[in-house]
Amino acid sequence: MKIEQKYLALIQEAQRRKMPDVDGIWLCFQTLSLAAGIDRDCAALLAPHGLSEGRFVLLFLLDAAQDGLAPNTLAEQAGVTRATVTGLLDGLEREGLIERHADANDRRALCIRLTRKGKRVAKTAFEQHGHWIASLYGNLSATERMQLANLLEKVAVKLRGTAP
Repeated sequence: MKIEQKYLALIQEAQRRKMPDVDGIWLCFQTLSLAAGIDRDCAALLAPHGLSEGRFVLLFLLDAAQDGLAPNTLAEQAGVTRATVTGLLDGLEREGLIERHADANDRRALCIRLTRKGKRVAKTAFEQHGHWIASLYGNLSATERMQLANLLEKVAVKLRGTAP
């Protein structure tokens, strides 16, 4: 696996200083490099659809909500601020993927729904993205996947216990 140059420089410095557990440092930077690669390829996969990861998440949530969703509900479900959702919705609306409607029960509130174009883009992007994500682990057996999941959880537990 290719480790990003910035991490290689840090590993070399850790080795030079004879820091303890350079192997642990290597694993951390390997994980970060892998995550950065996944993010980079994900962005490249979504870009032809005019989507960022944030826009993709909103399309996913809206596609699952037949009656649409309020912006504050979208923000909560996506785990972002209402201001962030507003910006993402503005972009999706400019692209003709969503429409804002007055809520039938409360005319002061908004209800966001996908347009036909939005539904088409969502369907295509979901299928492509889902196949791509699944393929990332396609060369791992079920046992290896479980082992990887367990190992990642062990690291996550340690991280939660040492986080500032």
